[in-house]
Amino acid sequence: MNSRIRAGQSASARPRARRHGWLAAAIATALIAPAVGARTPQAPAGEAAFVEALLAKMTVEEKLGQLNQPPGLGNDTGPQAMAGGEDQIRNGEIGTFLGTQGAELTCRLQRIAVEESRLGIPLMFGYDVIHGYRTIFPVPLGESASFDPVEVENAARVAAWEAAGYGIHWTYAPMVDVARDPRWGRIVEGAGEDPYLGSVLAAARVRGFQGKQLGNGDTLLATAKHFVAYGAAEGGRDYNIADISERTLREVYLPPFKAAVDAGAESVMASFNEVGGVPMHANGDLINDVLRKEWGWDGLLVSDYTGVEELIKHGVAGNRTDAGVLGLRAGVDIDMVSRIYVKDLPAAVKAGKLPIATVDESVRRVLRAKYRMGLFEDPYRYCDVEREKARTLTADSRKAARAMARKSMVLLDNTGGVLPLDKQKVKTLAVIGPLADLRRAMLGNWAGAGRDEDAITPLAGIRAAVGSGTQVVYVEGTTLEGGETTGIAEAVKAAQQADAVLLFLGEHPDMSAEARNRTSLDLPGAQQALADAVAKVGKPTAAVLLNGRPLSIGPLRERVPAILEAWFPGVEGGNAIADVVFGDFNPAGKLPVTFPRTVGQVPIYYAHKNTGRPPSETERYTSKYIDVPWTPLYAFGHGLSYTTFQYGGLAVKHPRIATDGSQEVSVTVTNTGKRAGAEVVQLYVRDDVASVTRPVKLLRGFERVELAPGQSKTLTFKLGFEDLAMYDAAMKRVVEPGSFTVFAGGNSVDTLEAKFEVTAK
Repeated sequence: MNSRIRAGQSASARPRARRHGWLAAAIATALIAPAVGARTPQAPAGEAAFVEALLAKMTVEEKLGQLNQPPGLGNDTGPQAMAGGEDQIRNGEIGTFLGTQGAELTCRLQRIAVEESRLGIPLMFGYDVIHGYRTIFPVPLGESASFDPVEVENAARVAAWEAAGYGIHWTYAPMVDVARDPRWGRIVEGAGEDPYLGSVLAAARVRGFQGKQLGNGDTLLATAKHFVAYGAAEGGRDYNIADISERTLREVYLPPFKAAVDAGAESVMASFNEVGGVPMHANGDLINDVLRKEWGWDGLLVSDYTGVEELIKHGVAGNRTDAGVLGLRAGVDIDMVSRIYVKDLPAAVKAGKLPIATVDESVRRVLRAKYRMGLFEDPYRYCDVEREKARTLTADSRKAARAMARKSMVLLDNTGGVLPLDKQKVKTLAVIGPLADLRRAMLGNWAGAGRDEDAITPLAGIRAAVGSGTQVVYVEGTTLEGGETTGIAEAVKAAQQADAVLLFLGEHPDMSAEARNRTSLDLPGAQQALADAVAKVGKPTAAVLLNGRPLSIGPLRERVPAILEAWFPGVEGGNAIADVVFGDFNPAGKLPVTFPRTVGQVPIYYAHKNTGRPPSETERYTSKYIDVPWTPLYAFGHGLSYTTFQYGGLAVKHPRIATDGSQEVSVTVTNTGKRAGAEVVQLYVRDDVASVTRPVKLLRGFERVELAPGQSKTLTFKLGFEDLAMYDAAMKRVVEPGSFTVFAGGNSVDTLEAKFEVTAK
């Protein structure tokens, strides 16, 4: 297990069953079952030989059963449905489950598959472990603000270790969709707007979930989702079409998936959208040709929830059978929830509408995944109730969540040095806002098995941090939705009597994630009115934002001198916020996504094209607006600290390199303040003149560096073919001769520049 987790050891003994009425006897039998059931296929030497031997024994119905993934048993279903599901397992009609968890239940169902079905093929249990299982970490967008792949990998490692204790084999994460439209609710689940940052963190999360050895009882099968261009949904509306060019697809949306595949991701999930008129659940060109043939990936592709059946509503299939044939031919191996493969395709195979060879290819991939997870060797490896208890919400897991939360926070503004607050000087602190004591807001959406009662709220964290020496007065002030203003007067009174004010504003977690799209990015409800009224009091005031997307907070910025972006920070969020606002931790997070001034600027992102008429303040007929500046409120990569940093000495090692050569870029950063702190040094590149238009700059490197006051460090970044390459007019990946500019700095705007030439061989 990764030494950074330090979250306890797994129990070595078989778990003992808890007694739960009518399930007790069956559970007890499952939990004392031998390590490998009597009819479990024994793996010969070699994965391929084992898979082929087993495949040869299977009927058409059993093959299609392996491709069937129903929703879980024992969660939201009663005894009758449970019994029906058990019969399906016995009949070989289920290969994997969605949403079933818990060592007792998963082991009991596994026993049925192994001991009571004809071939004894083990089940595989999948669950949405997105940013933690029971120990909830910051939402992925927040984690990405850390610009710390090591910390992000460890967060996934902790999540996998904890979830594996509950009998889970497979997570539907990481989400690696690039998202440049903050109206889209699922922006909260990814790494933001940049393909490079998204690629680095996609690989880190895959490594964290899958570890060094799959199936060792500590790891989960990782799923890169949603393939592909889901984040390009028109209008920011979930499930909508993605009308993009092949160039945009390959330059923006595919790279994080390629990085996940290269990192060893064993699973990929298809997306709900269409690309170029073809729904992704029927898009063989992208699944079979690009993902499998071009990239050489041999993993398992799972549909999204009822995605195969939805081909009917897309208008490319006339009925369930046609939808199933389209999906399987396109390379969608597992049908999640629709049950089309298992119910409708046996007849299609027998009628000659679907070649059995196509079915066999998908079954091979399912069996390979189970083989690689070690389920044929020991189907009960993930069945240990004592281990489940020992891994649940441990002190070390919470410590890791707190560390990740602190690193994820971004100091957006700090005019006048309002933050950090001095615990010794602030004798009365007003904590105001509807999110200050909302446990649910710590967890965010897609919170696994997280529970509200596990979470430390900001109010609780602040009270624990200041102790008895400071009086903390809490006023909710307003609600998150609606125009409730009756509590504002009480909030103003609290501010008047306080030495300092902390405002907690933002979104309810149910305003972000799937099907949670917004047309406004403003603070919902009367929160801005609350902030305006409190700010007028004139006390030192800082706002802490809890949200899952970029918000258009220009009016808040005009009123409040200090703003800290905390996202939805996880179970230890309240303690982590207290660490930052009182200066026990110096923030160093950077924005992984641009914050617009208004929703009317969307989409807005740093890696835009120049156009033939770039924006100009002095020329009228240029690409801009007449009512707001074209620039963002906060740029990609922006983030302040309680200290200051200065950049200098940007240099390239070689004035000229060949098209197949490499370059080294060095830059020196100095801590010019009075506090130790971390800075995320960012390197960008631009191809100045090319055969096709290029973005004004592209992130090509970053490093988080810790510096003591007065300390300097010179960092060196290496640039190779992929860092300088582009797709030319013929869509070939090339490095073209010409001038290149490199940029280095603490964000995507405030940078130093240097140039070099690329020459033909």
